[in-house]
Amino acid sequence: MAKTVADVMSRDPIVVQAQTPLNEAIQILAERHISGVPVVDDVGKLVGIISETDLMWQETGVTPPAYIMFLDSVIYLKNPATYERDLHKALGQTVGEVMSKNPVTISPEKTLKEAATVMHDRSVHRLPVLDSMEQVIGILTRGDIIRAMAASQD
Repeated sequence: MAKTVADVMSRDPIVVQAQTPLNEAIQILAERHISGVPVVDDVGKLVGIISETDLMWQETGVTPPAYIMFLDSVIYLKNPATYERDLHKALGQTVGEVMSKNPVTISPEKTLKEAATVMHDRSVHRLPVLDSMEQVIGILTRGDIIRAMAASQD
């Protein structure tokens, strides 16, 4: 029988809230040796996810979009809204300002094959696992899937 997400997920994952200071989230990731955590609201509903990728903006900074001037008009060669979003991430002080909103999620009854497909197709490294009330009950990482594959070969 195929293993499900519930069989291999990490239960009761560490979560943070949107108002959590960014330096606190950075400490959690570093001390726990994890690469991301779900962000929940006051009632435990998932509102986002913060990962190492989101935090990299703090160090790399942001380059303004290229533009050209034509007849006293500015024409941006890239979407300036993207620049504003990236700038906000680079200057953010709380998890809510830096997190990725609308994270990809999965339910506990899905198979590992389905989870792996979602992770691959959506290019994500972790999936918050939600129950029917949209509460975070676990987290599934690529490492969890690899460990399950290794265990099935024994």
